[in-house]
Amino acid sequence: MSDKTSADLPALRNVVQSHAPRPLRKVFYLVDSLNVGGTESQAVELARRILAAGYEVTLGCLRAEGPLLERLQGSEVVVREFHPMGGLDTPAGLYQLLRLSWFLRREKFDIVHTHDLWSNLLGVPAARLAGVPAIVSSRRDLAHLDWYQGKRRVWLRRIQNLSGAVLANSNRIRDALITEDGFTPQKVRVIHNGVDIEKFRAGREGREHLFPRAGDGKLTVLVGNMHSEVKGHPWLIAAAPAVVREFPSTRFVLVGDGEQRGAFERQVAELGLERNFLFLGRRANVPEILAGCDIAVLPSRAEGLPNAVLEYMAAGLPTIVSRVGGNAELVEDGVTGLHVPPEDSAALAAALLKLLHDPALARQIAQNGHEFTVRSFSFERLVRQVDALYTELLQRGGGNR
Repeated sequence: MSDKTSADLPALRNVVQSHAPRPLRKVFYLVDSLNVGGTESQAVELARRILAAGYEVTLGCLRAEGPLLERLQGSEVVVREFHPMGGLDTPAGLYQLLRLSWFLRREKFDIVHTHDLWSNLLGVPAARLAGVPAIVSSRRDLAHLDWYQGKRRVWLRRIQNLSGAVLANSNRIRDALITEDGFTPQKVRVIHNGVDIEKFRAGREGREHLFPRAGDGKLTVLVGNMHSEVKGHPWLIAAAPAVVREFPSTRFVLVGDGEQRGAFERQVAELGLERNFLFLGRRANVPEILAGCDIAVLPSRAEGLPNAVLEYMAAGLPTIVSRVGGNAELVEDGVTGLHVPPEDSAALAAALLKLLHDPALARQIAQNGHEFTVRSFSFERLVRQVDALYTELLQRGGGNR
C-alpha cells in the first residue's frame, strides 16, 4: 500500500461513514392549527420536505383545521389532533397533555418539535413525561400576548427550559430570549425561515387578468392577516392620500382576512379612497398576485422573521418594511429594501414616493433583494440546519430510541 493511499484512509473512512444509512427518525411536530400564517406555513413546509432527509413525520395540531391541510394531502405526513377544549389550564387540557404524552411514548418518537406558544405549553411537558430523547421548543415572534408578560412569562420560560433547545427564527428574538428571559446562549438557536424560490418565479402575464383596471398604475401590495393592527394596515391606509395626490392611479392591494377587515374598509371609505384599494381576502394564488404588483410593504408593529418579506423579495419586488423584529435581518436599508419606523404613516408615504419617483432605484433594490433571498433563504438550507440540530440533540441524549 502506498504512503498516499495510507494517508487517504481517514478521509475515505469519513466519507463512507457520512454516507452510511442511519435509522429512520420519528419526529412529532406540534402547532396550534393549520390556518394560514407564517408559523403554520413554515411548520407544514418543513414537515413535507424533511421526509426526504430520513424522517417519519407526524404533525399534531391543537385544532386540525385550516387551509394548510390541503398542503399535506398526498404526502406521507400523518396529522393528529390533540384539542384541549376549554383551555390548557382546565381538566380537558390536562387530559390532552396526558393523552399526548401516552401517544408519544407508545409511538416511540425520537424528536418532538413544538412551533408556537400554545404547542410549547402542551407539547414540551408531554414530551418530557414521555421520555422523548430530543425536544425542541420555539419562539417565533416578539408579540405582547399575556403569556409573554408578568408571572405567566416565568412559567413559559420554565416550560421551555425543559426542552433541549429553544429555536428562534431571528437574531433579534434570540437576543430577547437571552437578555429578557434569562435563557443561556447555548440553549437558544437561530434558524431562519425558508421560502420556495421556484414558486415565486411567476411572470407578469397574469396581471391583466388579476387586475383588469390597473392600467399603467403602480400596484402596492401588503400580504398579512387582519386579525389585529399588528401588520400595519392602518398606517398604510393613512399613508395612501399623500401617495395618491402625486400618483392618482396607484392602487393598494391587501391580501388577507380577519376580524379587523371591516374596520380597515371603513378607514379607506372615510378617506374616500375606495377606488384605490383592493381587499382580496385570503388567497391561494399569492405568487401570481405578487408577480402582478410593483412594490411590496410590511409596516408591522411587531415581527419575528416574516414570511411575507421573504416572498416579496423572492418575487423580485422592491420592499418597504418597518424597523422591528427580524425585518432588519432580511432587509438592508437602501440596498435590499427600505426601512421606516413603525406606526409612522408619513415616513411610509415618503418611502413609497421615493420608489415611485425613482424606477431605477426600485429595480436595483428589487434585484438585490431577490439575489439575497435566493442565496440565503432556501428550504434546502432550512432542512439541512434543522436536521443538524436534531442530530446534535439526539447525540447529546444518547441517540435514537
